[in-house]
Amino acid sequence: MEIDQMESGANGGGGGFRRRERCWEVLCSAAGMLWAKVVGLAGKLARIARDDPRRVAHSFKVGLALTLVSVLYYVRPLFNNWGVSTMWAVLTTVVVMEYTVGGTLCKGLNRAFGTLVAGFIAVGAHKVAYLCGDKAEPVLLAIFVFLLSSAATFSRFIPEVKARYDYGVTIFILTFSLVAVSSYRVDELIRLAHQRFSTIVVGVATCLCTTIFIFPVWAGEDLHKLAIGNLNKLADFFEGIESECFRENATFENLEAKPFLQVYKSVLNSKATEDSLCNFAKWEPCHGKFIFRHPWSHYQKLGALSRQCASSMEALASYVITLTRTEYPEAHPELCLEVRTACRQMSLHSAKVLRELSAAMRMMTLPSQANVHMAAAIKAARGLRDELSEDADLVQAMHVAVIASLLSDLVTKTKEITESVDILARLARFKNPENTQKDVAVNIVS
Repeated sequence: MEIDQMESGANGGGGGFRRRERCWEVLCSAAGMLWAKVVGLAGKLARIARDDPRRVAHSFKVGLALTLVSVLYYVRPLFNNWGVSTMWAVLTTVVVMEYTVGGTLCKGLNRAFGTLVAGFIAVGAHKVAYLCGDKAEPVLLAIFVFLLSSAATFSRFIPEVKARYDYGVTIFILTFSLVAVSSYRVDELIRLAHQRFSTIVVGVATCLCTTIFIFPVWAGEDLHKLAIGNLNKLADFFEGIESECFRENATFENLEAKPFLQVYKSVLNSKATEDSLCNFAKWEPCHGKFIFRHPWSHYQKLGALSRQCASSMEALASYVITLTRTEYPEAHPELCLEVRTACRQMSLHSAKVLRELSAAMRMMTLPSQANVHMAAAIKAARGLRDELSEDADLVQAMHVAVIASLLSDLVTKTKEITESVDILARLARFKNPENTQKDVAVNIVS
């Protein structure tokens, strides 16, 4: 009996030890998974910060703005002056603070003016309704809220209002409804409206000062850099297709893995970012090399032409990849002889045109050298068309006609981009590169 009890106790003790061991393994596994997620999150945050260090600065600016606004709550004389309405300054800071200066100006000014106009109209509506008696007052207030909120909401469908003043109209509807409805129960309406407007102005002013004077991020500069980057990406495509498809030693091998056949895709997806930056840039004051009333809208026209060019590149890339999957260039000697030289010239000179345009935009000078390469690309395109019209055998090779047509279309799109950059340079008063070089020489001599 005693022996049986000892064995069962030993077995029970061993089972408990195994259970504790399994629990420890589960805890260690869970701790390891949690640590791996923490490390992964830290790595992701580090990559985001490295990609654009301005994001870190913006985060600190938001914290600084909220800290400054919260002083209204901590200092008793200020709190006694505004009361609970000081919370509107905090809310305004959270809502208005944007990544770019233009975004903060857009939302801040829309919020301030929307609140001011709505407050004046709401106080006026309250006075009119109050003069009509106690019974008519709530009816008139309801009618005013219905009419003005409906009209303001309908105005948001106007494209110009939707693009620049949509947030202000929304604040107008919100403020007017709150003030007009609360006026039926609140005695000191004007004092309440004044407190809310003044605290909102304090919040907007804090956001603007923090955004403009501490590591500012200008939407105009980002829009300018976006246009330059798109031109460089289009040039990358031309250079890649010239070296991989039209040179004498081109093999047409493994084209799908080449980065130049993917780089133009980001240009196709740039419209939303471009429109947003253009809208915010229109609110910004003069900064850097960007003059007052800089032609920001023309960047959208240039972006549209860049996307049209990228769309044609997508068609050419798809066709070239399909051609290399089904046929070999050795089976088409005419592509290597007559057509390849013309295609190479068109691609090479088009790439040089886009590089010149991007360099001129970066330096904000007139693109004087781009026209020379553009003329060479147009000459090569015309020569290829003449060759196709004279040689019936080349026309029968369908792939030759398709490649020639797509490349000629790309040359036409590049010409339109060149003309658009020329117009932008004149509207923005870009400097003449010859005058710039003379100024630099004079400075060196002096």
